Amino acid sequence: MADSTPKYGFVAFAETWNGRLAMLGFVIGLGTELLTGQSILGQIGLG
Repeated sequence: MADSTPKYGFVAFAETWNGRLAMLGFVIGLGTELLTGQSILGQIGLG
């Protein structure tokens, strides 16, 4: 049985993964900030 729902664009599937990856990136940035002592902006050269 094929699933015909779209996987791209503003659909629930894409928005769910976008939110999950954004949360993961934020947690990784905070963890790196705790380990290095540099702010998130300082890590990427903006601060």
